[in-house]
Amino acid sequence: QVQLVELGGGLVQAGGSLTLSCAASGSIFRLNVMGWYRQAPGKQRELVARITRRGNTNYADSVKGRFSISRDNAKNTVYLQMNSLKPEDTAIYYCNADVISGTTNYWGQGTQVTVSS
Repeated sequence: QVQLVELGGGLVQAGGSLTLSCAASGSIFRLNVMGWYRQAPGKQRELVARITRRGNTNYADSVKGRFSISRDNAKNTVYLQMNSLKPEDTAIYYCNADVISGTTNYWGQGTQVTVSS
């Protein structure tokens, strides 16, 4: 089992920045790809960014160039640095992790990010 706890959500004005963190505990030796997803009201949950253990990254087109994902394997933590925030970035952001030799994905409880105009 893996537990994920997100921190750093909040209210920010358009154009501002916010940093999210996600700390993993439990079977951390099995952590593989980690990432961030978000879900806005009335919309499907979507991938924001993901990162492999070796540091390879992927971003949604909507956040490319504005967001940056990173991870500290020693701390079992993944980060999402969000810059130039837009109102359409408003959503609940969820941390996600999969594990080596497994089919189960793990999710955090989510943290609300609200961007005002």
